[in-house]
Amino acid sequence: MSKLDFKELGLRVGLEIHVQLDTSRKLFCKCPTKLVEERSKFNIERGLRPAKSETGEVDPAAMLEWRRERVFIYEAPPESSCLVEIDEEPPHQLDEDSLTVAIAIAKALNMRVVDEIHVMRKIVVDGSNVSGFQRTALIALNGFIMEGEKKIGIQTLCLEEDAARKISEEGNKVFYRVDRLGIPLVEIATAPDINDPEEAMRVALKLGQLVRLTGYAKRGLGTIRQDLNVSIRDGAKVEIKGVQHLYLIPKVVELEALRQQRLLEIRNELLRRNVKPEDLKEEIVDVTEVFENTSSKIIRKSIATPGNGVFAVVLKKFKGLLGKEVQPGRRFGTELADYARVWGGVGGIFHTDELPNYGITAEEVRNLYEKLGANPGEDAIVIVADQREKCVKALKAVVDRARQAVIGVPEETRSANPDGTSKYTRPRPGAARMYPETDIPLVYVTPDLVEKAMKIVPEPPDAKLKRFVEEHKLSVELATTLIRDLRLDLYEKLTAKYGGSVQPSIIASILVNIIPSLRKENVPIENVTDELIEEIVDMLSRGEISKEAIPDLMKQALLNPEKKLKELVKELGITRLDVNELDRIIEEVVERHREKLLARKEKAFAIAMSETMKIVRGRIDGAIVAENVKKKLREKLNIGSDDEYSRQ
Repeated sequence: MSKLDFKELGLRVGLEIHVQLDTSRKLFCKCPTKLVEERSKFNIERGLRPAKSETGEVDPAAMLEWRRERVFIYEAPPESSCLVEIDEEPPHQLDEDSLTVAIAIAKALNMRVVDEIHVMRKIVVDGSNVSGFQRTALIALNGFIMEGEKKIGIQTLCLEEDAARKISEEGNKVFYRVDRLGIPLVEIATAPDINDPEEAMRVALKLGQLVRLTGYAKRGLGTIRQDLNVSIRDGAKVEIKGVQHLYLIPKVVELEALRQQRLLEIRNELLRRNVKPEDLKEEIVDVTEVFENTSSKIIRKSIATPGNGVFAVVLKKFKGLLGKEVQPGRRFGTELADYARVWGGVGGIFHTDELPNYGITAEEVRNLYEKLGANPGEDAIVIVADQREKCVKALKAVVDRARQAVIGVPEETRSANPDGTSKYTRPRPGAARMYPETDIPLVYVTPDLVEKAMKIVPEPPDAKLKRFVEEHKLSVELATTLIRDLRLDLYEKLTAKYGGSVQPSIIASILVNIIPSLRKENVPIENVTDELIEEIVDMLSRGEISKEAIPDLMKQALLNPEKKLKELVKELGITRLDVNELDRIIEEVVERHREKLLARKEKAFAIAMSETMKIVRGRIDGAIVAENVKKKLREKLNIGSDDEYSRQ
């Protein structure tokens, strides 16, 4: 893939950062904010449908979910849910602790906090909210954050309830667990002031880090989520949801910019071919007879089911465009297939830009064009094999997406794939999805509440940098790198707890040096947890390992997650040496290399140190080894003085 010129493309990116708050209770009830892994015996079944807004409109995203005709099964573990979660009791008063944290974050982002907090309902009928809507409240607006010399606008900060956890799907049934439903969540939305993929990652890092520095952010996978709004000049605002890892943000932004560029190229080619949206007809034809004796296993398996068939639609003058790559491994035909899956519930599509293939012969393709009266030199044909009703829905969605291609890039909501590409999930929601929550009274933002929030406003980066250098004795370079690390709050926690026995520089180095170096060795550092880091620091503080052992121990812990650290320490042979054992090893080294050491007195320390470290590396600090090697050389061979050693 060629390097994109993002300035030339007119790239604009806005972020929506969602972070779970670590409070004692949920946002609208007194249940604890903990997840439960055991299956619950208490289940309820619901079906959801959209309703018209106060203006008489129906949200298009809600309409899509309703048309999928799914049934939702909710597990309600009593340890972390009550009647509020299953929508059998009105929500309680907004949690004041959560609101205090949200105000503190707003103040750190230079935002204007509103005078009154009004909770709103946001229609969500994908099953993730039992009630069919998510409760959200605007807390502050019109702030900014600095990225170098550039000011990035912060449009809004909202406090909302997190959704239920999806556990599994079986046919048209979706299983959720409501332990996560209601956990407080702050949503920070930036202005589209970001113009570079790497800049997007840096801003997301700063925002996530800022929330964590309040001391009230949950940690672990799924507790922080990034959504991206991406557009290029002449493109469209596309929302990409569910980017779990910070390091994936630049790639997601770049590949979306590429996708929109390629879609605009397809539009321009369609205009050159004089294609108009009205040229694309929803004339869906049953072509099962063309494939009665097909060798295609997929089609043969499908039409063997009673009621199934093969159906097709012609896309006039689209030949060659369905095979055009829009993202690595994804073509325009893949975009059509996404729409077919979402709107029709089918497994996928075939199209003539990729045929003959998959067991479909050239003769079958010729017969297909003949039956549909299509032009093999100009037209593309899309076929689907499934139940008639599903095929019709799927192919109507294909035609609709093809019509949009003539216009340009459609506004839509997409979900991020692990490789940085994305797939269509639904239309972008409209304003019709929001309306007031009538069960929760408004909350006045009083001076006392603001004063309480000001006590947990995170320390400014410049002040923190100065404190790390002066009090923690970190180098300016190490402190500067640490300030940009997402685990900055973990560093502060560990230095406060272990600072008397472990140097802050060692803790900082684990975060900003050791973990990134393991990534270069293709070690799965996404599995690094706060608990693992603290356990290693704890072992170091107890003298069970040396600082030199940390890289190898962490590497093996990530490669062997089923093993305990103490077990790995034993297997690696990095149990910390006591001074008496070290003294014995150094004495053996000196005796073994006595003649060489006496013959090369000026290099004696380097030789003895090298030979000793071969034996003890990772089991004791190098500074202690050096001190004892010097001592032993003086005692046994009368070699060296501190001045001589300093010159070596």
